Amino acid sequence: MNPIIKEITAVQVKKDVTPFKVGDGVKVHTKVREGDKERVQIYSGIVISRKGSGIHEMFTVRRISYGEGVERVFPVNSPNIEKIEVERVSEPMKARLFYLRRRLGKAAVAIKEKDRAAEIHAEKVAAAATAATAAAPAAAPAAS
Repeated sequence: MNPIIKEITAVQVKKDVTPFKVGDGVKVHTKVREGDKERVQIYSGIVISRKGSGIHEMFTVRRISYGEGVERVFPVNSPNIEKIEVERVSEPMKARLFYLRRRLGKAAVAIKEKDRAAEIHAEKVAAAATAATAAAPAAAPAAS
């Protein structure tokens, strides 16, 4: 991209975007204007692609609505996107999940989810270690 354009658009790029990747189940909170009223509408589904960079970055979310596949493309840096929540973390095997378009029923949302058992165990071990190191210095002055 041209450095001049990159410099101009750097102001418009959001800094607080939730990190998510292809294959994750997300809820996108979008602002909807109806007349003079504004409300937040939630669109939830699976991220099947991410493309672009900088101000032009886009992602596609797919969901099954009344038995029909519906896809919607969102700009990451849009002011109309209030927030993005990650519901499910997955381990995708591809950069684009367009093969989900050919699937029907539950198979259309079946993606290998991340096994969090090892991650949770590591967090518990780390918490126990920090608790033990915090208790050790406090006990040492009391013993002397």
